[in-house]
Amino acid sequence: MIDNDNHLLLNYKAPGSFEETRYEKLHNVVFNSPSEGSNAIAQAIAALIRKKQEKNKSCILGLATGSSPLSVYRELVRMHKEEGLSFKNVITFNLDEYYPIANEDIQSYHYFMHTHLFNHIDIPKENINIPNGEVSQEEVRASSIAYDKKIKELGGIDLQILGIGRTGHIGFNEPGSHLNSQTRTITLDHLTRFDASASFQGLENVPRKAITMGIQTILSAKRILLMAWGTNKAKIIQKAIEGEISPIIPTTYLQYHENTTIVLDTEAASELTRIKTPWIVSNCEWNEHLRAKAITWLCETTGKSILKLTDEDYNQHGMSDLLTHYGSAYDLNIEVFNRLQHTITGWPGGKPNADDTYRPERAKPDRKRVIIFSPHPDDDVISMGGTFDRLVTQGHEVHIAYQTSGNIAVSDHEALKFIEVTKDILNAENNSELLALKKTFLHQNPQKPAPKEICNLKGSIRRSESLAATRYFGIPDNQVHFMNLPFYETGLIAKNPVGQEDIDRTVALIEQIKPHQIFAAGDLADPHGTHRVCLDVIFTALSILKPKAFMKDCWVWLYRGAWHEWEIHEIEMAVPMSPDQVLRKRKAIFYHQSQKDGVMFQGNDNREFWVRAEERNAATAKKYHTMGLAQYAAMEAFKRYFF
Repeated sequence: MIDNDNHLLLNYKAPGSFEETRYEKLHNVVFNSPSEGSNAIAQAIAALIRKKQEKNKSCILGLATGSSPLSVYRELVRMHKEEGLSFKNVITFNLDEYYPIANEDIQSYHYFMHTHLFNHIDIPKENINIPNGEVSQEEVRASSIAYDKKIKELGGIDLQILGIGRTGHIGFNEPGSHLNSQTRTITLDHLTRFDASASFQGLENVPRKAITMGIQTILSAKRILLMAWGTNKAKIIQKAIEGEISPIIPTTYLQYHENTTIVLDTEAASELTRIKTPWIVSNCEWNEHLRAKAITWLCETTGKSILKLTDEDYNQHGMSDLLTHYGSAYDLNIEVFNRLQHTITGWPGGKPNADDTYRPERAKPDRKRVIIFSPHPDDDVISMGGTFDRLVTQGHEVHIAYQTSGNIAVSDHEALKFIEVTKDILNAENNSELLALKKTFLHQNPQKPAPKEICNLKGSIRRSESLAATRYFGIPDNQVHFMNLPFYETGLIAKNPVGQEDIDRTVALIEQIKPHQIFAAGDLADPHGTHRVCLDVIFTALSILKPKAFMKDCWVWLYRGAWHEWEIHEIEMAVPMSPDQVLRKRKAIFYHQSQKDGVMFQGNDNREFWVRAEERNAATAKKYHTMGLAQYAAMEAFKRYFF
């Protein structure tokens, strides 16, 4: 169940004050989106600060870094500027810092905290405490002991906010950390360093050590809020909340704490038993969506196709009340079988002159105007290249909208190759502009945003690759739109918040084309968050345009595939691909050469994008076949979004 009551965050005091399932060992609250969850956390922090101010006391906050708390800090800054929230009585202690690292290094947490919070509020500088990444090797132990001592002398941390890493670490307490550990240096897990490698422009540049508050230091806080957003955190969150306490997953130590709340969005909560398989936990309200989810799960659990499921299968897997409400297994099986069968279509733009009663798309108009929004300049072909190809060959007017330049994902050595090729083609060994550009590469400061000339070159590389792919599919160049949304253009991994111009450009493009179909990336496991931001921009644009007459004929389809795929019960349109179409999709992906062989943003999947796309598409087709439907080489899947 999704619960957006902020009072749960503010008033929760001890275990037993919420409706627990037998699986969950940590109190948790699930919000519809990261922004809602972040705002609730910010409000909890603000309420505590004001409460302390009324008593003329200091408010001791433990703060975290990384992408998860960014929205919390933005909301706190807004509250300071617009609502007069003062931080003069606040004393902060940060969880961790890389070691060794200079304070002014853009990857340091000292830089992060000042950039995103401290420089924008009225907190006294002497009240800011961050582990010192500059201290000498000989002094680091004494510095760590002093850090803990200062926290204790101030009476302990009133409220500690945390994120969670893929290893299950909190702070930099990696797997194996002891319950009694205090602030100390620690050797970083390879997976932690790998996850940070893109920000540091390569794994070799990521520090091998860090200074972190210990588990005991964290558990000494009076109140703890841990936040997690997105599907890429779902599995580790499930282990943290439902698993046994273990040093292998340090977050499970929070089960010892009597005043902890885990704050999640729907994606991060998706693996919790009460959400993934609620029929195991308690009685359910069996709507159509939940019936489909339960029965597809039952097929996977029993290894049976839909039409072979029996009453006994339902009864033995916690679904007897479903039979009680809806009759025999036969009736339920037929319902879900037909539902799945009706999702399959070789006509993603609708089949002309056909009865579309049981088809996912409308038959009319025969020729539709389509916008495929692609967050980066390759998500279109990676995630829906086969559907893209079909839409074009079936005569629809297809527009591609690349929302960002994707320049940050082009490595320096890849960009330098283009300079060398240009020099050879022009026979311009001494060309001053090329020499200056090459010199800029060789002398750029990695602690500052990439120079504009380098960003432009890398953006040009990705534009050229995109045009090669769209031309291969037969799209005229005037139907390819490079939006270059401003939020992305920072020259850094970290992006700006969405601005009005991002929304205005999106509104203008939709209004210009007046599409019958919009395809957008609904893949929220993207490790650098651009997919989520781009989707939010589209959703905002749709809400603005909704009153327009042409929007009544506009359907929105969400695709996935770059990072993970829709679950079978979520799919509302499945487009089969023949072996030849799979090869055409692969070739289109290959045009994006700068993203091949060692792409910078792989997330937790080491396969190249063309490999993971093919294997996911094949896996979707196999799941359909296993459940008793027709066998195809591959399938691309979509879910409709209603605005």
